[in-house]
Amino acid sequence: MKKIRAAVVGYGNIGRYALEALQASEDFEIAGVVRRNATDVPAALAGIPVVASLKELKDVDVAILATPTRKVEQYALEALALGINTVDSFDIHTKVPELRATLGEAARKAGKVSVISAGWDPGSDSMVRAILQACAPKGLTYTNFGPGMSMGHSVACKAVEGVKDALSMTIPMGTGVHRRMVYVELLPGADFEKVAAAIKADPYFVNDETYVYNVPSVDALKDMGHGVNLVRKGVSGKTHDQLFEFNMHINNPALTGQILVSVARAATRQAPGCYTMIELPPVDMLPGGRDEWVAKLV
Repeated sequence: MKKIRAAVVGYGNIGRYALEALQASEDFEIAGVVRRNATDVPAALAGIPVVASLKELKDVDVAILATPTRKVEQYALEALALGINTVDSFDIHTKVPELRATLGEAARKAGKVSVISAGWDPGSDSMVRAILQACAPKGLTYTNFGPGMSMGHSVACKAVEGVKDALSMTIPMGTGVHRRMVYVELLPGADFEKVAAAIKADPYFVNDETYVYNVPSVDALKDMGHGVNLVRKGVSGKTHDQLFEFNMHINNPALTGQILVSVARAATRQAPGCYTMIELPPVDMLPGGRDEWVAKLV
């Protein structure tokens, strides 16, 4: 069986775990890793091509975009133009339809596939919400995150001028309401009040109660653990009081990296276009043929 050749674009927290997931998947082979500084090759990348651009790699079937959310569109368009399928973990929920339209047009033009927002939320949690919506079409769903580190929110804070490092913790308040506890380590001379105001005004934070604290060391506070409690209470047919609950506690980047790899597999099995995870057959995310999974899981 021909293996799927995957490249990892970006080698931060998610990129590292995506690479580990590729190494553990027998139906993939690693085409290479794309880094801004291709001359910086850590020991974990020994024997793996490390380049500054996808153009330098050969026969790439799919690019796993382990980049900051706000860079996803740029990198996805570049990869699609090269004739490479893409998968990303874009996580600004309100912007997903817009990105889906933009990358859908580019993917169809290139005859390739782009799967966006392939993380755990949006991503696998979206699939759970879709299933529960089908089980109880009328009702309410509450998604409660944390307590845990939000990678997307932390990256957004790091991009604020004057910030050396940042940690954004998500604290669930119940019924889908969250508090953001942000810890920033400032560069010399930075104005904390300006930094705090910029963070609170960012689209990642503007809809939540947000507290920003100045700390001497962010690294001393970091923990990659996270989780979700997802509850739906609704109506099946005409029967009320149907209650469903889904819980998980996870290492955030490790789960995201694994989902990206599983969805990269599915990307090679779809017609050209742009998809979210709720549009993909779950069986296409699994290695091997459909018949064996139907026999095993149904």
